[in-house]
Amino acid sequence: MIKEAGKANNGVSKAELRAIEHNVFGGRRVLWAGLAAVLLPLVLMLGLQYWWLTELERNSALAREASINNYLEAITKEVHFFYNKISERALNVPHALFTEDRLDKAAILFSKKEIPGARELFVVNYKERYELLFYNAETTTMEEAGDRPEAIAVWAAASPWSYLRKQGTRIKITQLSADQHDSRHRIILNPITNEKYQLVGLAGLIIDEAYFADEVLPRAIDASLPDFGDKEDEELRVVVRNGWDQQILPKGETTPIEKDRATRAFDFVFTDWSLALQGNFASPEKWARINFIGNMTLSVILALVLLAGIGLTVRTALREMKLSAMKNEFVSNVSHELRTPLSSIRVFGEHMRRGRVSDDDKIREYGAYIETESRRLTQLINNILDFSRIESGRIEYNFECTDLEALLAATMASYAVRLRDKGFQVEYRGPDEPLPEMKLDSNAIERAVANLLDNAVKYANGDRWVGVELAEQGGEVTIKVSDHGIGIPRGEHERIFERFHRVSTGLVHDVKGSGLGLPLVKHIAEAHGGSVTVESEPGKGSVFTIHLPVNRRKDTP
Repeated sequence: MIKEAGKANNGVSKAELRAIEHNVFGGRRVLWAGLAAVLLPLVLMLGLQYWWLTELERNSALAREASINNYLEAITKEVHFFYNKISERALNVPHALFTEDRLDKAAILFSKKEIPGARELFVVNYKERYELLFYNAETTTMEEAGDRPEAIAVWAAASPWSYLRKQGTRIKITQLSADQHDSRHRIILNPITNEKYQLVGLAGLIIDEAYFADEVLPRAIDASLPDFGDKEDEELRVVVRNGWDQQILPKGETTPIEKDRATRAFDFVFTDWSLALQGNFASPEKWARINFIGNMTLSVILALVLLAGIGLTVRTALREMKLSAMKNEFVSNVSHELRTPLSSIRVFGEHMRRGRVSDDDKIREYGAYIETESRRLTQLINNILDFSRIESGRIEYNFECTDLEALLAATMASYAVRLRDKGFQVEYRGPDEPLPEMKLDSNAIERAVANLLDNAVKYANGDRWVGVELAEQGGEVTIKVSDHGIGIPRGEHERIFERFHRVSTGLVHDVKGSGLGLPLVKHIAEAHGGSVTVESEPGKGSVFTIHLPVNRRKDTP
């Protein structure tokens, strides 16, 4: 019995033993492979970190010089950013004011913007007789230049643009330009073009030099000042000199001029001025020790993050499995949505490339189709990008005083070609009384309305009618987009505003879509303090309404 048992044991048990050993050794191999995958990069990172710190200690003086140059560069970037920001804010004048001879409205635009650092604001109008108008802040009007001494400097700065205007040159890319030929009147210009890329005028400002020296420079220096550790061992100062090598900052300095450790010129305005850094800095050894401690601490933190990443990977994998089916459907629908406009663009482009179209009207018609499909493609991509930003909490809205009625008209105009091509009749109903300007993010509102128009087109179900209504009632402004399409079941009214959700039954589900449009509309409306509602029944069409509170008006603090 013992011998038979031993035989049986030797037979079955050896097979089981081999299986167990295989599983154990296999598990160990996976474990060691996992540990190696974690430890080897960590050891390599720490080794590289040690080597880097050793090199840093030997070359700390050179590294310090680089940090000094970076500091001066940061100051110039702060100055560049300041003047670029105020110029974009002040000089964003609509081309319609030039083409429709309404430059008196420019004064209203200028009056709504606080532009620190600008001594004068002006516009140059390229009509039959070139016209230069300056903004008068006291009377809120635009006045002729007259015998102002600044006028000569402005005309000199505008002369290259005047030449382009006379030549009829089309300008597709416009950007701010600075003219500093007259150091008493430094000018920033923004060329204004119409929809045909023709230059119709210039908007510009004259820089206040005193404000630059007293306000902009000190703020830029303070904002860019590096932390060198122990302040008692540091003597650091920035010296600013003008084009005549006269010291502007520090003011009233009586100490002897020290040797400049580094110098740099400004790169946008005041390019004839220079920055210099003077003083004594921390010893290379001390700086190396500080960096050693900081970098080793960072290395430990990164190592912990790397280990924690293993746990997060498992959690992420489970979450990805849960979302897998949803994402598969999303990718399929988005692929279809992308192919449709791309196919149209390719067909029209191929016709134009092969010379099948020679009539100018037909070329413009094809161009309009290509632009419309490009806008549609851009809208889909923007929906995906905006949704990504919402998911990560990185989306930001820029609220500015906006003419909502004009914004809605522009949005509908961008859809005109597509709606006309598909045979849609658009019925627009405006407010009974003019609406005041409101604080809105114009781009976001435009995208929201565009998504509602897109839905109305997709789910029309043969009825080619779309209604758009703008009204003010009950203490709020409403934008309604209506259609006579297939409609939405009442039980789905709330869920259609959830991400990726699409109606699972009926004709609605047969139409391809990303499932992101309505969630974005809801987020945009709520970001403006409002909401979005839907009234719909199957077979009777839908009415989507964006509600915007009146407290979003321009006089709201």
